[in-house]
Amino acid sequence: MRALKMRKILFAVLLFHAVLISACRKGSGPAPPSPAPDFSINSWEVDGVTNRDDNKGTNVNPGIRLYFPAAIDRASVASAIALHTAGYRVNYQNGDSTLVIQPTSALSYLSNYKLTVSNTLKSKDGGSLIFPVEIKLQTGYDASDKFPVISDSALLDKVQQQTFKYFWDFGHPVSGLARERSNGDNEVVTSGGSGFGIMAIPVAVSRNFITRADGLARMQKIVDFLKNKAVKVKGAFPHWLNGSTGAIIPFSANDDGADLVETSYLMAGLLAARQYFNGADADETALRNDINALWNAVEWDWFRNGGQNVLYWHYSDAKQWIMNLLVQGWNECLITYILAASSSTHGIPPSVYTNGWASGSSFLNGNNFYGYPLPLGPSLGGPLFFSHYSFLGINPNGLTDAYANYTTQTTNHSLINYEYCKANPRKWYGYSENCWGLTASDIQDGYTASSPANDIGTIAPTAAISSLPYAPAESMKALKFFYYTLGDKIWKDYGFVDAFSLHDLWFANSFLAIDQGPQIVMIENYRSGLLWNLLMSCPEVKAGLRSLGFNAPGL
Repeated sequence: MRALKMRKILFAVLLFHAVLISACRKGSGPAPPSPAPDFSINSWEVDGVTNRDDNKGTNVNPGIRLYFPAAIDRASVASAIALHTAGYRVNYQNGDSTLVIQPTSALSYLSNYKLTVSNTLKSKDGGSLIFPVEIKLQTGYDASDKFPVISDSALLDKVQQQTFKYFWDFGHPVSGLARERSNGDNEVVTSGGSGFGIMAIPVAVSRNFITRADGLARMQKIVDFLKNKAVKVKGAFPHWLNGSTGAIIPFSANDDGADLVETSYLMAGLLAARQYFNGADADETALRNDINALWNAVEWDWFRNGGQNVLYWHYSDAKQWIMNLLVQGWNECLITYILAASSSTHGIPPSVYTNGWASGSSFLNGNNFYGYPLPLGPSLGGPLFFSHYSFLGINPNGLTDAYANYTTQTTNHSLINYEYCKANPRKWYGYSENCWGLTASDIQDGYTASSPANDIGTIAPTAAISSLPYAPAESMKALKFFYYTLGDKIWKDYGFVDAFSLHDLWFANSFLAIDQGPQIVMIENYRSGLLWNLLMSCPEVKAGLRSLGFNAPGL
């Protein structure tokens, strides 16, 4: 009885609490609704490409689609979504959960834009965007022709003539030598780049850009300066000179004397000019005699540094051999060994070529790249100037020695470079079968030797154009693309600017002697073989090539 009574009391208490709770609920009204959930963007598309933050080559009328998990409050869109520096309109789809953004007018070519979506964007239920969105848009290039289409021959004339102005109009007024670059100290002239510019003078005369008399006068000015004003070390020239005084301008802290490689480029130009100005009159005879005096004074054998079987790149009266840089391995310096072997006054024996030049760890290759065998040099060939500088005057066609067929070397090096850019493994915007060529050039905020192994997305027009004798179809496509398609960006007073990047929307404002000169010369070698014929006609050069074991037609 007692237990039953206690259960009755407990039941009564529970019933009282239940009634009380029910009464309290009725007095407070219904429970408040839970807040609308915040949301994130599901995905986006730009011209059909999904979720790319940085879009390169975007159409000037891009299709931009934003996908959300819920219907968007249309009233919040105008303040939350911005297409920076352009207006836009919105098309709502899929119950307002998909927004299609389109510019109200076409964007500009090769320009940067940005689409932002802030967290003030609301859903119809009142939720807020959790994470803001930023989508970069870089529009592509305008594929239309910027200049009237002319014949290929007329186009080559135009490129040669315009580029020649760098050496003719912009040449130093006192020395006549080539300034190092268009955007630097105008007193700095370059010995190697001047050699390339000297080679361009016979081209300009033969193409009627200048008269023979004017070409001769410029050569007289240059040679007189080199003979009587320019400071020389063991008969060799520094990399840089003061164009007014002839004093050495150090290339670096310890590079304040002779540069044998730059000297070889200068001497190749002078020897080619000597062969071109072959008249019997007093002026042309005197020019040849002065060139011979400069040529015979270069002490090539001194640069063996005590009789070693290798050439050294630098020597300074003040700092001796401190640079300690050997000229060896496959690079741009074959011409240095050929001319050193060609000297009748300070020549080198074949052992220096065999044990010095051909002994470098990066000399022999022998592998195939993109189906092309490469006899010499680094993987994928290195920068294209390796196949340009030495071969401005040395004809690689039919040239062989114990190590390589140089027709194969130069042709395949160019085609490997072309195929690499066409394949574009690093996905740089702008690279294509029409836009290729990696070599040393200015880059954004600096200078580098671009190659497949050092590819930062920068194309140098000189690379493809100067390869015209080796890959004519591929080079001509590139030249036309540079002129007709990108001409409004890169065709200027002295031809094509030094380099550009469509990926980063950067266009150089500079011209460099060592990049402008090869374009003029190699276009001419493709057209007529002029510079090849001139330098290869030198008796000394023929003898030097034979002494090193080279074979070629006419040796």
